[in-house]
Amino acid sequence: MGRTNATYRDLLRAMESRWQEYRRALRYDDQGVFDRLFEYARAHADASELQNHQFVEIPALLSMLIEQQKQIEDLEDRLDHVEDDLNR
Repeated sequence: MGRTNATYRDLLRAMESRWQEYRRALRYDDQGVFDRLFEYARAHADASELQNHQFVEIPALLSMLIEQQKQIEDLEDRLDHVEDDLNR
């Protein structure tokens, strides 16, 4: 049988596994944040797989940034609505 290349999802799982000692050293509340960051990376696994980047960390970090930017923009929109309501 021939050898197969690891998928992006496999590489991401391996990356997360390598960071488990770091995760365990985090405060309990920060461990949840750490887990969410990897959820963000998994949410964009299809796009990251297509990128086929040499380093799994680059698309993973970009995926995390995309999700955080979406949250920032959502919070800004919500704040704008609250400020509009207060100024009426």
